[in-house]
Order: sequence, then structure tokens, then C-alpha cells
Amino acid sequence: MYIRGDHAEVVVEGRLDVRSAADARTVLHSAVDDGSGDLVLDLSGLESWDATGLGVIMGAHRRAGRCGRRLVLRGVPAQMQRLLVATRLHRILAIEGGIAAESLPRV
Repeated sequence: MYIRGDHAEVVVEGRLDVRSAADARTVLHSAVDDGSGDLVLDLSGLESWDATGLGVIMGAHRRAGRCGRRLVLRGVPAQMQRLLVATRLHRILAIEGGIAAESLPRV
């Protein structure tokens, strides 16, 4: 975890799945509870995730909201952007730079 200016930044690399969920949850809860301002979650190094990993992110989002903070996703991989759009979570989560147009469903 890095503290930069008025926000903390947590870098997630590798996998965010059922095997790593408990450790990730612990780190994110500590980051939310111990800081102030935005908590930036850098996902640019994320290789894969599953529903459990997405649940960890949503749990951190809810916890941050209860603490008067905001969880901001940075560097969201294109495949995850499509998942966030498909589940409509892009409307709930703060995503730095928004969602790329090519990840939006075609009508």
C-alpha cells in the first residue's frame, strides 16, 4: 500500500480469486480502516479474477462508504471493464477515467 497525497493506493497484481480473497480482504479492510480520503485500487497488474475477487472489491467499496471514504478503481483491465458493464457495477463503483467505449455492450 502506498500513501500519495490525500489518498492511499493499493496495487493488486496477479490473481484475485478464491485462493487470494482472504488476504486481499484483510489488506483492503486495513487500508480502509486506517486511512482517510480516497482509497485507490490499482488493478493494472491484475491477471485474473473470479466472482469471489469481485465480491472482495464490492465489500471494500461498501466498507469505504460506511467510513465516509470512496474506493476508486484505477487501471481496470478491459476484460474486467466488460464484466463491470455486464453486471452494471460500473454504475456503482468509481472508476478512474470511466469505462472505455469498446467495453460497452453493442445495441
